[in-house]
Amino acid sequence: MATRVVVATGNPGKLAELEDLLDGLGLDLVAQGALGIGDADETGTSYVENALIKARHAARASGLPALADDSGLAVAALGGAPGLHTARYAGPGASAADNIGKLLAALDGVPDRQRGACFHACLVLVRAADDPLPIIAQGRWNGRILQAPRGRGGFGYDPVFLDEESGLAAAELDERTKNRISHRGRAVAALREALAQGWP
Repeated sequence: MATRVVVATGNPGKLAELEDLLDGLGLDLVAQGALGIGDADETGTSYVENALIKARHAARASGLPALADDSGLAVAALGGAPGLHTARYAGPGASAADNIGKLLAALDGVPDRQRGACFHACLVLVRAADDPLPIIAQGRWNGRILQAPRGRGGFGYDPVFLDEESGLAAAELDERTKNRISHRGRAVAALREALAQGWP
């Protein structure tokens, strides 16, 4: 029987990606919004802290095990920004297009060789709100920021993030390839490895 797990996200793209990546593990994922649970206040100073805050909040409100993801984009030329503010880079309620627009404006005139960037993802799985041994898994995806958006797939900053190994924007990659090489894909691989040791 599948273990029901609440996912601490309101992002449908992220939920769909996690469902695909975690397929076969016997987890029945449900978005916290479907249970009437609002977002937690992300007051942490790292991806790990914010993911823990979100997972514990969802577990406490639902009474279920909870999975949370905190991820972000760090651009070297911008001192690591947008970082923890990736989702709200252009302000509260900003769209992906707004965030991309601000990012490209901030990098205006910066040559390709100086546009290095990386995506980082942290996944936290808790059995209960007060779980003293949460499973923490992380992943990183190196690349650079394009001068203009490319591709129609993915979500968020994918149209302007270049995977240098393939020469394609994240939004141009097929779903299977992206899920294998992305920061979230790598974090999920680490999570799957941890779950193989036995959970819950």
